[in-house]
Amino acid sequence: MCRSIRVLHNFDPPTTPEEMAAAALQYVRKVSGLHHASHHDEAAFDAAVRTVTAATEKLLAALHRGAHVRTREGEREKARARWKQREERMAQAASAPAPAAKTAARPGRRR
Repeated sequence: MCRSIRVLHNFDPPTTPEEMAAAALQYVRKVSGLHHASHHDEAAFDAAVRTVTAATEKLLAALHRGAHVRTREGEREKARARWKQREERMAQAASAPAPAAKTAARPGRRR
């Protein structure tokens, strides 16, 4: 999953239309492989963003709200914790000695 696209369901306060549009833009960028559409493709790009935004709004409105409500601060805390774990793993990998290269004897050719 693209790291820039965030969960939008079940937030307090509710997800804003701007957040849905931003997620739709990230999705269209990822799928199209374009950061910015060319002048010729701008209309199709913008239409895709509007379509994905509308579908997102419809989906979020239809989903049942679970017992666990997310908060933006809580999600930031989880992201910080994940990053800290990732940094620790990278530091451990950097300090660990490199494994010895295995040299396997090549079998001779059969004729």
